[in-house]
Formats: sequence, structure tokens, C-alpha cells
Amino acid sequence: MSEAAGGLKGRAARLSRLMPAGPSNAARTPFVLLVVLLLGGGLISLLLLNSALNEGSFRLSELKKRTTELTDDQQALQRDVDSASEPDALARRARELGMVPGGSPAFLGPDGKVRGVPSTASAAPVTAAPKPEGPPPPPVAPPVAAPAGSTSALTGPGASTPQPTATAPAQARTPAEQSSTSPGR
Repeated sequence: MSEAAGGLKGRAARLSRLMPAGPSNAARTPFVLLVVLLLGGGLISLLLLNSALNEGSFRLSELKKRTTELTDDQQALQRDVDSASEPDALARRARELGMVPGGSPAFLGPDGKVRGVPSTASAAPVTAAPKPEGPPPPPVAPPVAAPAGSTSALTGPGASTPQPTATAPAQARTPAEQSSTSPGR
């Protein structure tokens, strides 16, 4: 038996030299490949993320520049509209179109009576009056015409303006009626 036992030990020694104890190189290879792939994938994903952030940053700066340009354009257009809406510019444009200033207005009261004396517009050119300095003058009420059946009339330069005979109290009027009798509207 000693020979058989010695033969087994010899075989075991030869097998142990062929297959070393512990993890083999064949077992380490998949683990190393897995770690390398994970590191490579992480680096590639970081590179892609960085590129996307840079692209977004460039896009943001382009949009800010475009917003600034559009804001400047909008402000220039608003200045043009404001200059064309000034009273002097509107009056000049109206004269260019052949329009003339209107005459004195007449107002229609809530009872259907005409208040004021209407006059026609004249085609004579009107020169711009110098602007007064200081606060604007208080509004002037339109002249009130005498009722149709009354005998009072203006007879001379010293005559007073006739007062209306029967008007509805201000409380009984609707807001629309009140605003329709105010001067300039």
C-alpha cells in the first residue's frame, strides 16, 4: 500500500502544480472586465452629461442675447408709437389729410334737448397757439340754449346766459347720462 499511497501523493502534487490553490486567472478576468466596463461607462456618461450642459449653456447665452435684441427693438417701436401719438404729430397728420378743427360743440341732454350752439368747422388754417405756462385753466361749461317755447333771448353783449328751466335732478340720472352731458365728451 505504500506504493499506492505514494502514487496518490505524487499525483496530488502534480495536480496541485497544474492548478494552483486560490482564485485562478480565469476567474479574475470577468471581474476585471466588469470593473473596466463600469469605469469606462461612467467616464463616457460624464462626458455626455458635460457636453449636454455646455450645449445648454451656449443655448441659454444665445437666448439671452436674442432677448436683449428683441427688447431693444420693442423699445424703439414704442418710441415711434409714442412720437406718432403726440398731439402735435396728430394735428400735423390731420392737416396733411385735409382735416380742419371742428367748431363749437353742441350737447344733447338726457331729455332730448340740444344744449349749446353748434357751428360749422372752418377750412382756414389754424396756427398752433403757444402753450400757456402754469396750471391748465378750469373747464368751461358749454352754453345752454333757451328752450324752444321761451321768450328770453340774448339781446346784446351784456345779456346773461339763460338758465335751463326744468332739468332732472343729478341723482335721478344714470352714470351714462351724467357723462354724456359733461363738456368735451
